[in-house]
Amino acid sequence: MDVFSDLIRGVRAHGSLFGRSTLSPPWALHFVDGAPLTLCTVVTGAGWIVPEHGPAEPLRARETIVVRGPGTFTFVDEPGTTAEPIACGEDCATPEQGGTRHRLGWHDDGPGATTLIVGAYPVRGEISQRLLDALPVVLRVDGGSEDDPVLDHLAAEVAVDAPGQQVVLDRLLDWLLVCTLRAWFDRPGGEPPAWWAAQRDPVVGQALRLLHAEPAAPWTVAALAERTRVSRSTLAKRFAELVGEPPLSYLTRWRMTLAADLLLDREAATIADVARTVGYADPFGFSAAFKRVRGANPSEFRRTAVAQR
Repeated sequence: MDVFSDLIRGVRAHGSLFGRSTLSPPWALHFVDGAPLTLCTVVTGAGWIVPEHGPAEPLRARETIVVRGPGTFTFVDEPGTTAEPIACGEDCATPEQGGTRHRLGWHDDGPGATTLIVGAYPVRGEISQRLLDALPVVLRVDGGSEDDPVLDHLAAEVAVDAPGQQVVLDRLLDWLLVCTLRAWFDRPGGEPPAWWAAQRDPVVGQALRLLHAEPAAPWTVAALAERTRVSRSTLAKRFAELVGEPPLSYLTRWRMTLAADLLLDREAATIADVARTVGYADPFGFSAAFKRVRGANPSEFRRTAVAQR
């Protein structure tokens, strides 16, 4: 499994809040729920995304913007619009509002109207947080082609009630998120996280895939070098240059990330169980490594995280 697939596997739509609003100016929709990730796509027309803390970003037809929470944001026809904001949060998807659909503001399907599709995306777990940490508050991807069949299908699906609609919308949102993030990481002149760029290297990319596919294996630099068919010194040098840390340091941090989620997902599991799952035969050695990386021992981490839920 590649790094990106591993990080995004916990970022899955499930009963996501979808909305479609067709608006004629002036308008101002204020999204107040502060979702960890919100995707905004304009099918027709144009507008501006105004984050709670940051400059306004234009959003043109067939373009997608991802807003990272917990800050709120507003979608407006023009910066400084005179329209009074309409609050949009979880209540936009109540049964009274049509389930996963909502129509807000000044509904007008006539010429010049702007059609906005919004998907609020839940993100949970320490694994997914590593992906969020690599994203800015607002990221924008240039528009797709005029005959993008998936975007057309998304627009059509949001506009109707049909059996299985939520499943379809969830999978379309997964598709849209993955494609948007890949396009943003690969944009010309961008500065993607080290793990993204390192995946393209034939040696380091293979080493990363091995570490993510078999995190509990008894890895050494020599064993990893043998599997990637280079010398130990070559692997160590290239890995540190591209990823920013030695292979085993990266492995330890990844194991502790996995362990953090396991401690919360399997509250009945003992510390020894979690330790074995991430490759530690000795729970005391695991606890010491966890505290070194996470700043608290596993029991303290679990107790604090559960109390904050």
